[in-house]
Amino acid sequence: MARPEKVQAVEEIRDRLDRTQGAVIADYRGLNVAEVTELRRQMREAGVEFKVLKNTLTIRAARESGLDDMVPLLEGPTAIAFGYDDPVTPAKLINDFSKDHRALEMKGGILDGKVLDIDAVKNLAALPGREELLAQVCRGMQGPISGMVNVLQGNIRNLVYALEAVRKQKEEAGA
Repeated sequence: MARPEKVQAVEEIRDRLDRTQGAVIADYRGLNVAEVTELRRQMREAGVEFKVLKNTLTIRAARESGLDDMVPLLEGPTAIAFGYDDPVTPAKLINDFSKDHRALEMKGGILDGKVLDIDAVKNLAALPGREELLAQVCRGMQGPISGMVNVLQGNIRNLVYALEAVRKQKEEAGA
C-alpha cells in the first residue's frame, strides 16, 4: 500500500504535468550548486517552475496523465522546468543555459500534452517568446494603419497647398 506522502507527491506532479503548457526535461548532473542556483534564479524571474523530481513518482504521474512516452526520458537525475504561461520560455532558458554549461543536458519536453524529443525542444527554443510574438503582431497591425494615416494626411496637405496657392493668386491679383 502506498504511503500518503507519496500519493500526494504523485498527485502534485500529475497536477503540474496537466497544467503545464510547455515543459523541458533535463539531466542536471555535473552542475555545481552555484550553477543550479543561477539556473533556478533565471527560471524564477521568467515565471518558470524548476523542480528536481524523483523518477519513480514522476513515472506514475506521467502514466496517470497519459504521457507514457515520457517514461523513457526519466532515467538518471531528472529536473523538469514547467512553463504554465508560455510554452516557449522553459525551452529557451534551458537551451541558452546549456550553451554556457555543457553539463546541463536536455532529454526532451512536453508541449500541450505531447512528448517532444530533443530536436523538437531545440526548435521550440528557436521560436520567439510570447512578448516578441505580440510585438510582431502589433508591428504588423501598425503598418497598414500608419500607411492609411499618411495617405489621409497627404490629401489634407495637398488641400492646404492648394488653398495657399489660391490665396497667393488672389493677393497678386488684388495688388
